[in-house]
Amino acid sequence: MLLREIISFLKLISVINPADLMFKNVPKSLAIIPDGNRRWALSHRFSVANGYSIGVRKFIDFAEWCKDYGIKNITVWAFSTENFNRPFLEKKALFGIYLKAAKDKSIINRLHENRTKLNIVGNLSLLPGKLRKALRDVSDQTAHYRDRELNMLIAYGGRDDIMHAAKTMAAHAAETNSYSISESAFKNSLFSCAIPDLDLIIRTSGEERLSGLMPWQSVYSELYFSKKLWPDFTKRDLSLALSEYSYRHRRFGR
Repeated sequence: MLLREIISFLKLISVINPADLMFKNVPKSLAIIPDGNRRWALSHRFSVANGYSIGVRKFIDFAEWCKDYGIKNITVWAFSTENFNRPFLEKKALFGIYLKAAKDKSIINRLHENRTKLNIVGNLSLLPGKLRKALRDVSDQTAHYRDRELNMLIAYGGRDDIMHAAKTMAAHAAETNSYSISESAFKNSLFSCAIPDLDLIIRTSGEERLSGLMPWQSVYSELYFSKKLWPDFTKRDLSLALSEYSYRHRRFGR
């Protein structure tokens, strides 16, 4: 009888789609490094611009999947400070895609419907003026929401974030003649001060490094690396990452 029950159970779990599962332990704050857009585009004989455009649409889906699992704080690394070294036409195309998305009423309406606050994080002075204004407009429109938060890292680098905080603290010390530095004061001087410590970081495309993603918030993050290129990432892939996360025991140095 026991053998028959075991066989029935194995048959049952073999047909369950992990994307349909709910997990008792889900990250409160999740970050995604959506890597592999260019490689995906080239492998499919698409333009790099098309690859990025599909990648942006994929993130919109990703945010909805996170909502389904009850994850309320999501961070996406959209453009790093190092990405400014890429070819001019590639940067122009990507900034154009982000500008179009920032003005897309369907995307903005979805933020309102989900009561999602959009935080734009990074050295925004490096961005083209039109894009900077459009992103800030969306951020201002959603600033009053508290149900969910979406953090967009753009013109962001981890070292640049730390340097910005150090310079801010140094300027404050010189102005006030006070050289006492607290951990909370330093964090509040970061570009990324609004983002809480990250519970889980997912990076796609098989690359297994953080490349400077929020060094302050990532000290005790759980890491998950997917071999999927970002445009190929699915809700099932997210559920596999969450399933692994749910089995990890986090000790935080204790």
